[in-house]
Amino acid sequence: MNPYIEILRPGNALMGAIAIILIAIIDKSFNVPLILAMLAVFFETAAGNVINDYFDYNIDLINKPERPIPSGRISVTGGRNYGYLLFILGTICGFLISYLTNNWIPFIIVLIADVILYLYAYKLKSTPLIGNLTVGFMTGFGFVFGGFTLNTPEIILTSIYLGFFAFVMTTARELVKDIEDMEGDKAEGAKTFPILYSEKITAILALILVIIDCALCPILYFNHIFGFYYLIVIAIAVLLFIYSAILIIKNQDRTTAGKVSKYLKIGMLIAFVAFIFGSF
Repeated sequence: MNPYIEILRPGNALMGAIAIILIAIIDKSFNVPLILAMLAVFFETAAGNVINDYFDYNIDLINKPERPIPSGRISVTGGRNYGYLLFILGTICGFLISYLTNNWIPFIIVLIADVILYLYAYKLKSTPLIGNLTVGFMTGFGFVFGGFTLNTPEIILTSIYLGFFAFVMTTARELVKDIEDMEGDKAEGAKTFPILYSEKITAILALILVIIDCALCPILYFNHIFGFYYLIVIAIAVLLFIYSAILIIKNQDRTTAGKVSKYLKIGMLIAFVAFIFGSF
């Protein structure tokens, strides 16, 4: 794969754009501002990934040496400038959305995202729990961004519900990823949550967050946001979430943490499918 595409982590960036697609499906809307919103989320997520790799160069030499920057396929300076370009593209999309809709909240949200994503890569990532919460917040923020792009009270409320779900589960996954990355983080002198408070306590906190999200899932049905089909599909995601939580509680080695991180991501994708089915 071309290193300039690989460093975007396109699957991750597209998953961010899925938030906008889901909001469009739920509201049964499709217009130019929504297309721009998808592009904005893609560019912003990709920019966050690239600038994160720039700041994580030394850590990735140990944890992920095959990535484009530590492997030398992209220079450190080239990675930084590429990240800046992606931030600019995302911000332009946000501006165009607000200009076309005469609603400046989406543009403000993109500007906030620019600042948070950069601060996360520069400083917040190594701050215990705050870094994890930041990633969760930004994931949920994508749904809220979609809601304010459409800018109707009902869809804004729905986007906040979905954003909170994504926030909690993503935070749990980020904690698990910190367990997986402990070796490189220790070598770099980072003070992540599992390094400071142990892998076991981190696993317990991730379990609590997973349980909270699983318990909240039925609310979207009982509040008449989604229909019966949502319950059927979300049950699959819930089972996978619970299985993942059990695995990480039993064993906190790097291999298990990697598997659990992957399972939680798959579970979130299934949950997104549940949101689609529930809107019919």
